[in-house]
Amino acid sequence: MKVLVANLGSTSFKYRLYDLPSETQLARGGIDRIGMAASACFVEINGQKQESTLPVADHAAAVGMCLEQLTHPQHGCLKSVEEVAAIGFKAVFAGNMSGVRVVTDELLKKMEDLSDIAPAHNPMYAKAMRQLRSAFPKLPLVAALETGFHETIPPENRLYAIPYEWSEEFEIKRWGYHGASHRYLNTRMVQLLGRGDLKVITCHLGGSNSLCAARDGKSQATSMGMSPQTGLLHNNRVGDFDPYALPILLRKTGRTLEQLLEDLSSKGGLLGLSGVSQDARDVEEAAAKGNARAQLALDVFVASIRQYLGAYLTVLGGADAIVFSAGIGENSSLIRAAVCKNMEWAGIELDLAKNSSLPRGSESRISTDSSRVQVWVVPTNEELVVARQTVEAIGKK
Repeated sequence: MKVLVANLGSTSFKYRLYDLPSETQLARGGIDRIGMAASACFVEINGQKQESTLPVADHAAAVGMCLEQLTHPQHGCLKSVEEVAAIGFKAVFAGNMSGVRVVTDELLKKMEDLSDIAPAHNPMYAKAMRQLRSAFPKLPLVAALETGFHETIPPENRLYAIPYEWSEEFEIKRWGYHGASHRYLNTRMVQLLGRGDLKVITCHLGGSNSLCAARDGKSQATSMGMSPQTGLLHNNRVGDFDPYALPILLRKTGRTLEQLLEDLSSKGGLLGLSGVSQDARDVEEAAAKGNARAQLALDVFVASIRQYLGAYLTVLGGADAIVFSAGIGENSSLIRAAVCKNMEWAGIELDLAKNSSLPRGSESRISTDSSRVQVWVVPTNEELVVARQTVEAIGKK
């Protein structure tokens, strides 16, 4: 059974084509820096990788490019889209319609109605799903909502101190995101350490960022709250922010609430602090050249990670492992070293040589042999999780 998995990030699009149940990967591709002047594109089919740089306007265009690559008469691995049994989406938010669901009109409407909670994700996912349903009406689409993994978080870590009926009637709570990534990382740590009774803190650090504390593979707390704008700062999103600052901004700037929310979700984060870029690679480069604001952005980013890390050591009563993953977590030795600096009191001892020499895309332990808490870099595989969930969903249907 061939399953295509589409993973739409805030500025990226990744896809993988799997043959299940063997979980053989037939093809993979991706587009980075979507919406920028030069988007980096690649596709790998049968071991042959092709790369290009061209502008890709939005995620709908990215999905179309994916299907063209897979069905290309010379280089593709499919004769037609009809060979695909289903398309699984790493979808983001649909409130109480969480978990894994076959895409329906009801689900799409719910996602669109809640677009103001996930403005960088829900609209593009809903648009792509509608386009595909129209073009391929017989092809099942499955949405694996990112919030599903966090349904095990206990009420004391999930509820805001608001009138209780708001949580019940309006679905206002800490939903949490990056569920597929945190699920995969916890599953992988069970395999690597050979036991299931683990206390693990996973650090998904990329275009958007979150930490998750899990016990026995089940989420106990996560840094993102009601929306993906919260928690750690992100590439261009604000992270934690006091809503009582908004009246001041409304008076002083003359902007509307909608305009300010747009600013917080597109002009904040690394971009807002550094004034350089929303891409951590660019910010690190600028900081290395002496740009003070770029260094400040990195310092604030690291401080926010360490604050949640310390909190989750308390939630779990210590940890067996800390895992870094996603674009920044997998590739930035600078960020990993800064997060783990002077953490020996908590049993965290980073091996600086292993950390700095780790090849890109590698899976490895980077803590010292004497470290009580193991520190790992594990490339995440959200797409494989979604592929498994997609097969299960269409099987039930």
